Amino acid sequence: MKKMGLEEYKGVYIYAQQVDNELSGIAFELLGKAKELAKDLNTDVTAVLLGSNVKGLTDQLAEYGADKVIVVDDPALETYRTEPYAHALASVINEYKPDIMLVGATAIGRDLGPTVSARVKTGLTADCTVLEIGDFPLKPVEGQEQKHNQLLMTRPAFGGNTIATIACPDNRPQMATVRPGVMQKIDPIPGAKAEVIEYNPGFEVNNKYVEIINVIKQKKSAENIMDAKILVSGGRGVGSAENFQILQELADVLGGMVSCSRAVVENGWKPVDVQVGQTGKTVRPNVYFAIGISGAIQHVAGMEESDIIIAINKDEDAPIFDVADYGIVGDLNKIVPALTAALKTELGK
Repeated sequence: MKKMGLEEYKGVYIYAQQVDNELSGIAFELLGKAKELAKDLNTDVTAVLLGSNVKGLTDQLAEYGADKVIVVDDPALETYRTEPYAHALASVINEYKPDIMLVGATAIGRDLGPTVSARVKTGLTADCTVLEIGDFPLKPVEGQEQKHNQLLMTRPAFGGNTIATIACPDNRPQMATVRPGVMQKIDPIPGAKAEVIEYNPGFEVNNKYVEIINVIKQKKSAENIMDAKILVSGGRGVGSAENFQILQELADVLGGMVSCSRAVVENGWKPVDVQVGQTGKTVRPNVYFAIGISGAIQHVAGMEESDIIIAINKDEDAPIFDVADYGIVGDLNKIVPALTAALKTELGK
């Protein structure tokens, strides 16, 4: 990819992940962010849909903001495999030349994104928390050209102890992966239509194709903590798996769900699908109870956008109190049951 042709690359593209012919939530979140970026660049938004018999999903992508949908529909893409999917997405990029390509940092996207970026000879910034259009370098540097309309990709670095803003000024597309729950989807536009482009680069089985012998679907907890309006979250300070029952009782009274920090998962007290934080899920509930959670930056990264944060911790110097709207210093074993009892009375339960 030569530097001279960068102006040929136009448009904001997203990878519209689907599994079992159902679009993943991250596809809609990426479209929401893509619309913002495209507005700043005065361009349009294209969703890239890969799969087998997936043409019926194009209207849904249009309703969430896609102006165009490029569909690669082929039996080779029925179930996610690195080689045919990477071939398909790299071929779309080489053919249609997007300026920006966004991929979700899901299990699939973390495999697909880096593979494709290497094939099209561009960079990729992983796990971005902020994406915006701006100048690079951020401030003019003598003897260096300051480029405009660059994708500035911000992500936590060094274990979350610093924040890095990264650009890719000399190669296209500018690629980033984004964690689910970080960007916000738009309210759907009923009846919206997108221009649908069918493209197929052809698939030849090579020695990088894996053979899927069988697929075992793991049962997830019925509800997703990312959808909860109220989360009662526990950390190491809760003390044991059994002690999470007090948090469950508080959640039940409020119609919320129980979530947890990484330490809880590492201790085997709770499953990973209810973990909040940099290595878990990013959540934005109306109310977030942080109970026995010290508030390491990696955890805070996953819940700081909550509307109201209520912290309960016996350590008055715990960093969680820096982000909490309300803080209670004391023994959670006494405070949480008392709070539950008071709410039961108040709510007449």
